[in-house]
Amino acid sequence: MAEQKSPLLLAVQFAGERKSDSFSEAFTDRDVINLNDGTHHPEIFHGVKYAIVWKPDAKLFARLPDLEIIFSAGAGVDHILQSKDVPDLPIVRFVDPTLTTRMSEWVCLQCLSHLRQTKQYDASQSKQNWNERPQPEAKEITVGVMGLGILGQDAARKLKMLGFTVIGWSRTKKQIDGVECFDQSEIDTFLAHCHFVVGLLPLTPDTKGFYNRPLFLKLKSHPEIATPIFINGGRGGSQVETDIISCLEDGILGGVSLDVFEQEPLSLDSPLWSHPAAIITPHVAASSDATAISHHVNRQIQRYEAGEPLEHLVDRQIGY
Repeated sequence: MAEQKSPLLLAVQFAGERKSDSFSEAFTDRDVINLNDGTHHPEIFHGVKYAIVWKPDAKLFARLPDLEIIFSAGAGVDHILQSKDVPDLPIVRFVDPTLTTRMSEWVCLQCLSHLRQTKQYDASQSKQNWNERPQPEAKEITVGVMGLGILGQDAARKLKMLGFTVIGWSRTKKQIDGVECFDQSEIDTFLAHCHFVVGLLPLTPDTKGFYNRPLFLKLKSHPEIATPIFINGGRGGSQVETDIISCLEDGILGGVSLDVFEQEPLSLDSPLWSHPAAIITPHVAASSDATAISHHVNRQIQRYEAGEPLEHLVDRQIGY
């Protein structure tokens, strides 16, 4: 008789384009229940101790009476905390070098794209217009990174390596070599220095609608290139898109790069799709890799079952 494997619930109500079918192959020593295919009998939910979720169904947790740990399939956890029925159980964030590296690559790409004015040169190319533009050095541009967790700190260090002047802001002050950091009470001073703002904040009640017209009005312009620039790879709920659009139209913002949106997918009638100063990507700045998530979850389950503390636990009081 084959050895009985321990049950593990995977890919629960994964929304959007996240792939759920590849997780079964990653957990060879456990049974994997993929609820995305919708074929499982409710009785199978009993005995399930672990769930990996991304934007789970509102009724999911009530169907898992033996659940012990909730694993987020992404860096954010607001998709879990917004559920009224989420049980009082440990929630573990996804933290992995692959996620960090991808986010920093995207942030650096966006900052360089606005520094080197790629949208403007694309427009000139389409018109066969040989039009040289002023080109400041990276060191002349101050990039402010808002949110100095693992992703923000790595992005700040890599932007610094590219030559940008980098400063950072977080709820409580951090210490990063070569990066001047500000705390919640110093936000106006921080914003007044920023030509570019990079948003990597989690979504909490305090950050909902955080990036808005009053904030954009406090940013700094550069005399040679279109600025200020707003770059958001964090959470769509932290920005007010009507303000972004109006600020692009009246010149308060010189450009944006957005990977996240208030509603996803972005509505087909949004002016952001065709705005000449907007770079749009479909929530792919730091897409979670199924293999990396599997290794992360396996590692945490092994710690838990060995009586060791879980890592990357969410503090529900602050929301991340």
